[in-house]
Amino acid sequence: MTSGARGEVVPDSAPLVVRTVRLEIPREASLIEMLPEDHPVTWLRRGDGVVGCGVAAELRPRGPGRFAEANEWWGQLTSRAIVRSDVDEPGSGLVAFGSFAFADEPGDSTLVVPEVILGRRGDVSWLTTVSSVGGLDQLDRRLELATTPPAPVGVSFTDGALNGDEWMAAVGEAVRRINRGDLEKVVLARDLIATAAEPIDVRWPLRRLAADYPTCWTFHVDGMFGATPELLVRRERGLVTSRVLAGTIRRTGDDARDLTLAARLARSSKDLEEHEYAVRSVAEALEPHCSSMNVPEAPFVLHLPNVMHLATDVAGVVHDSEEITSLDLAAALHPSAAVGGTPTRDALALITELEGMDRGRYAGPVGWMDAAGDGEWGIALRSAAIEGDTVRLFAGCGIVADSDPEAELAETQGKFVPVRDALGG
Repeated sequence: MTSGARGEVVPDSAPLVVRTVRLEIPREASLIEMLPEDHPVTWLRRGDGVVGCGVAAELRPRGPGRFAEANEWWGQLTSRAIVRSDVDEPGSGLVAFGSFAFADEPGDSTLVVPEVILGRRGDVSWLTTVSSVGGLDQLDRRLELATTPPAPVGVSFTDGALNGDEWMAAVGEAVRRINRGDLEKVVLARDLIATAAEPIDVRWPLRRLAADYPTCWTFHVDGMFGATPELLVRRERGLVTSRVLAGTIRRTGDDARDLTLAARLARSSKDLEEHEYAVRSVAEALEPHCSSMNVPEAPFVLHLPNVMHLATDVAGVVHDSEEITSLDLAAALHPSAAVGGTPTRDALALITELEGMDRGRYAGPVGWMDAAGDGEWGIALRSAAIEGDTVRLFAGCGIVADSDPEAELAETQGKFVPVRDALGG
């Protein structure tokens, strides 16, 4: 392998050779448990999805052109690839996993093609190997190196860029700006730093997240991992869907009490206002690319183990004349009002001013894409960035005119729970 321009890793002057075969994997078997420690990537929900290991090709784009650069690189890579597949399912054949920076500057993004990919969709499972010409021998043997990851040792947590009081002061200032008429909504995030006594194997928290949050999309790409409840966009054979979440209330664990809280959330003017901004931004971004748009008039309440959200599923059909990939659609949608605010430019400027931190790839698109341009891209929420013995957790809240700083702080604490529990905290 050699390093190419702009942080690219490419095969030595040879096209990628891709082979996909059917594989019998028992339904009860977890794909995550089959991954070795070698550059694991993951995208799973309810046991279905794609995982992989190794690096056959990689691009690290930066700046405002990161999505276009990634799409161009992917188009060139797929046009030269030699593909033989016995499976006709989205995610079979040549697949890339991506994780993109939230902001145009600073931060880097990643699009990576694993050497070995496992996929499952319902009753169909498959194995894909990717290499340069002549390099396919024994690649599938990589899976035999899978081991049980050790539990994190001696994990402790400290405040990130802002402590609780400082972050509540930032929320209060955002509310003041909104009531002054500067903007309608802004999403403010905060971070929490976990430090362990030894380097953490990311497969440990991934296994726990997949088991504890099966209705979310458990993901990991290049150190960014989590279990997101929010699907930014799915493109599958021309059909486009997006799940919008905005408006949150923490669960108590008492079923009767939680039903009452869900009803309160569904009637909350503050949460409905926040949700409306998010749905409107997604619908407006998809409309130029789609026909037969379906935007429900009212949200439903999505129940997760730790919180409940107002949720809306937006759907459409890509115009027949338009060649647009799932990553193109993700770029058109990012950042939605669910992670940025309204108006977008004013909200992003206020985020830079008040958060006091670089989000990195938190709240950016994360997911996968195949050679046909189909794929699934979530928003990197309920997430963290891992490097050695340090994990940086993220959580954010939508701030509108009547937001209460203490309530918003409590909401972030609830959103830290999935990753914090997965680390044993």
